[in-house]
Amino acid sequence: MGVYNCADTLGEAMDSLFAQTYDGFKVVMCDDGSTDNTFGVASEIAAAHPCVQLMRNGRNLGLNATLNRCLALADTEFVARMDGDDISLPTRFEREIEWLDNHPEHAIVSCPMEYFDEGGTFRLGGRGKDYEVNANHFVNGTPFCHAPCMVRREAYEAVGGYTVEPHLLRVEDYHLWFKMYAAGFKGAVLSERLYRMRDNRKAIARRTVRNGLNETRLRLWGYRTLGIAWHKRIWALRPLVVALLPKFIYRKLHKSR
Repeated sequence: MGVYNCADTLGEAMDSLFAQTYDGFKVVMCDDGSTDNTFGVASEIAAAHPCVQLMRNGRNLGLNATLNRCLALADTEFVARMDGDDISLPTRFEREIEWLDNHPEHAIVSCPMEYFDEGGTFRLGGRGKDYEVNANHFVNGTPFCHAPCMVRREAYEAVGGYTVEPHLLRVEDYHLWFKMYAAGFKGAVLSERLYRMRDNRKAIARRTVRNGLNETRLRLWGYRTLGIAWHKRIWALRPLVVALLPKFIYRKLHKSR
């Protein structure tokens, strides 16, 4: 867990982990230079739960560098992600571990999410069936939801974890999946929604033109890396187009989905 300015939601997020039906886990958490009381809340949680190992960056480094600090302390077979303002549903770990145990050919597993804000749940993700991700699933965007993913530690180690570059902030996970698939690793998405993502006004505000340009650049590189057909590469422009939409239009389209 890389956490940043989530003092108001971190307790609820951690409670959802402690309520998991699978309890053989530890939590490696790094506060990325929060300016609110996130580190204070995290310290109280760590003091009450020996399974929590807490670190703190001296300044804000970004999610990719912060997660690499966490990965350096991960010594388990599987590594799960979690954000400090979201909720893992009770059977998340159990189901993801079960899938990886039963599918040794897969290194990555994730799931659809419920999206919620101050007014409650407003969108349900998912396709209604489990499916294996192939190269074509990368065309329309990241094929795995990052926050609810679980990955074999060996896959992280094989690709050197997250790449730390300023132009990869906000798309560090998309880049990671491109790297893992280029290295021969595969994964799947479960049909069950096992995670609730808080998608509020702050999240929408992070969708900037700069971030849209970063994703467009990443898509062009990733499409070439995986050998995706030329006629499909026009989709690389989509994040930039979306970023240029007025926020009130984006918010309306986002929720209408």
